[in-house]
Amino acid sequence: MRNPLKLLNLPGGRPYVPTYIENAFAEENPFRAKPRRNTEVWPTFADARALLPAPHYPAHPEAIDCYYRCWQIAFENFRRATDANGFVSDYSSTMFEDFLFMWDSVFITLFGRYGDRAWKFQNTLDNFYAKQHPDGGICRQFREEDGSEAFARFDPAGTGPNVLGWSEWEYFLATRNEARLAEVFPALVAYGQWYRRYRTWPNGSYWGTGWASGMVNQPRTPAGAHLWYDHAHRTWVDTNMQQVLANRIVLEMAEVLGRKREVTDFADENAALVPWINQYLWDERTGFYHDLERDQSRITSVKTIGAYWALLADAVPPERLARFVAHLSEPSEFQRQHAVPSLSADTDGYDPDGGLWLGGVWAPTNYMVVAGLSRQGYEKLAHDIAKNHFLHVSECFARTGSVWEHFAPDAHAEGRGRKDFVGWTGITPIAVLFEYVFGLRPDPGRRKLVWNLLTTDEIGVDRYPFGRSGLVSLRAQRRALDTEPPQIEVTSNVPFELELVWPGGKETRRVVASLGGR
Repeated sequence: MRNPLKLLNLPGGRPYVPTYIENAFAEENPFRAKPRRNTEVWPTFADARALLPAPHYPAHPEAIDCYYRCWQIAFENFRRATDANGFVSDYSSTMFEDFLFMWDSVFITLFGRYGDRAWKFQNTLDNFYAKQHPDGGICRQFREEDGSEAFARFDPAGTGPNVLGWSEWEYFLATRNEARLAEVFPALVAYGQWYRRYRTWPNGSYWGTGWASGMVNQPRTPAGAHLWYDHAHRTWVDTNMQQVLANRIVLEMAEVLGRKREVTDFADENAALVPWINQYLWDERTGFYHDLERDQSRITSVKTIGAYWALLADAVPPERLARFVAHLSEPSEFQRQHAVPSLSADTDGYDPDGGLWLGGVWAPTNYMVVAGLSRQGYEKLAHDIAKNHFLHVSECFARTGSVWEHFAPDAHAEGRGRKDFVGWTGITPIAVLFEYVFGLRPDPGRRKLVWNLLTTDEIGVDRYPFGRSGLVSLRAQRRALDTEPPQIEVTSNVPFELELVWPGGKETRRVVASLGGR
């Protein structure tokens, strides 16, 4: 254990005593002692293109152009780990004000896993683990130049959202890379325990701030409180749902690694937190989850997209699920011209032009919503929302030549904020395309690929990654009706079971290895 009373020097030679309640999992975290890992020669986009999945979508050529432009920007955004910044790995930059942001990086890696053969986007997250404090805390953003933290240790806006584990778990499911899972597990456990210690009220519920939630300007604090920085002593719905999700993922990781006995506190917390959420954050009048005011006697009226983390977290009881999901199909709330606005249209302060998080449509939160819907079995709604969002992004690209930070909800394909934002907006033309427009869900652990064909368009993809070495080529012919049996062609360099699903039926096929690997 490190000596918590060891004197350190601040700038100017002033002494500082770090007061940590040290965490054994943070001590185990291997990234804190790793030597710097640099990629000596970064691949150019031109070199990498032959290693990337190649989508086929004749009905929407602009979408294919947008797809490759996003990869091109991503491959221009790599940055070095240096002696000055103290990062342990070269990384994919957030490309926002020269900071490396936590939750931006999570969504970059969620689409970056499709480019894993060309460049290891996942290693970007190593830099957060490497700068973990001895008590498990991790700052939400670092300066790229010198690697310093943008916030003091206990700044209410200084960390979050706690979704690092979601990215790592999705990466593991896609690659079955158990070695990486074992590496990141201690850091994620320590961070979860830090969150529980320093971001909860006495009743065990969680708080956040505009910055800590990532949704900076939503009207979630009362008059006189700062929208960005102040928790206002409220209980924040998204922070609680994210913690339930993070706990569940830690437990799933522990099951794979044989370490469940070490993290029973995560199971205990969810056993208490999920019922508490459903007792106090659910409003029976609105059929929605809301923030809770300071005195806990009244639920706020704000309907934030952040409540939908509940779907991924498995926090919604079955008897409430249909009513909660129905808000996404209500034109006066979340089903706008471009779905899904970050703030419901019937919430005071909603901005039809977007207004950042006052209704702006953002790629990361849309991905969260459709992923949650899929997890809960709402595949058709997930597909419809995903395709609406995907086509707006693609059409905006066709008109402006750019992908944007966010989009206007009540206008046709109007981009807002920063242009060429890849950044997290790359998740829509890449991950949303493959997973929710095309409907491909790989499960290499069981050597199975589910293809949920809800579109009637001709679609396909070459060099689709399946596990750590599999490459699959798929084609589906255009159909007049979605209930018609699909006509498909599938080849692969590894054998697997294909589960083909469409509105009119379902069948399972054995795919034998026939392609050469590359």
